[in-house]
Amino acid sequence: MLSLGSGDVPNAKYLLIGSMEAYSGKSATVLGLSDQLKDSKLDIAYGKPLGNWMNDSDESLIDADVQFINQILQLPENKLLPSLLTLNEANIQKRLRGEDTNDYQSAATQYLQSKGDLVLLEGPGTLEEGSLFGLSLLEIAEVVDAKVLLVARYKPVFLVEALLSAKRRLGDRLIGLLINDIAPEQMETVNTEVRSFLEKQGVPVLGTLPKHNLLRSVSVAELVQHLGAEVLCRPDRLDLMVESLAIGAMNVNAALKYFRRRQNMAVVTGGDRVEIQLAALESSTQCLILTGQLPPPPFILSKAEELEIPILSVDLDTLSTVEIIDRTFGQVRLHEPIKVQCIRELMQEHFDIERLLSQLELKPAVALP
Repeated sequence: MLSLGSGDVPNAKYLLIGSMEAYSGKSATVLGLSDQLKDSKLDIAYGKPLGNWMNDSDESLIDADVQFINQILQLPENKLLPSLLTLNEANIQKRLRGEDTNDYQSAATQYLQSKGDLVLLEGPGTLEEGSLFGLSLLEIAEVVDAKVLLVARYKPVFLVEALLSAKRRLGDRLIGLLINDIAPEQMETVNTEVRSFLEKQGVPVLGTLPKHNLLRSVSVAELVQHLGAEVLCRPDRLDLMVESLAIGAMNVNAALKYFRRRQNMAVVTGGDRVEIQLAALESSTQCLILTGQLPPPPFILSKAEELEIPILSVDLDTLSTVEIIDRTFGQVRLHEPIKVQCIRELMQEHFDIERLLSQLELKPAVALP
């Protein structure tokens, strides 16, 4: 059992940030909300009951996302709530074999000892995730009597039906929706037709955030880690952010036209394609990834050093390299300060914090800007 408080009579409200699919922007929403809530002088706590990415160097039960958010928010120790369980294959197998018979819902009731104005809880990746352990989104909400804010990436064809299904499942616990990753040309449709329809169906739309390439980007350091790459030059620039992927498999003239249409890209090409490497270095390239373990000629390394563009070498073929990078883009995390600042600005402009506080029956200690 986890002990999270002193046992005093609880007085906090609980807001559970949920989603219908993983990597929808829950952690980003927590950071954006927390920034605005701090401005209101409300006393907040944060936790992630179902962890899914542990820091291998830390034996505590604090999820790595939680650790990062705490670094940004600088919450007191008693305001950072440990995860009840890490959702991984080993723990799932233990549950299936009957080796794990823990009552995680009873453990979750100890979150109720949290003191303050508002406890932000980051929910599972989907509505169903955690059901095996009694820690699905709805089950957590019922245990701690939380209201739910759903975060959803905009998908024109499927979003509304999925949200109506979620509304039926969550009932009155669903007090708001944040739609993000909306393409600029779709913003008007979302803010008029989609918002109006959902509001009539009892789904309050509290925010609509435009697509921002930076938030879907990955750092060169992440690519190095996922690819198991060797850094051939500029290891000091692994903080550069990659927003798109380009494959240098065409002739040099076609490559130049292709590269010039893209921004902040990672270029994957063969170690023997020197002309493509040069074309990439003369474009908006954040890193050059060479396959086949063939070293580039000295003048390519020298030019990359001068332009501060890291060159990576991988012991993989081009197809495997691209597949790994695509998966990395699909599992973007918010662990760079530049992304934190971006989401804060987007939430400040496009999210109705006052309406959220009204839904929670909370009054800020000071007027919000």
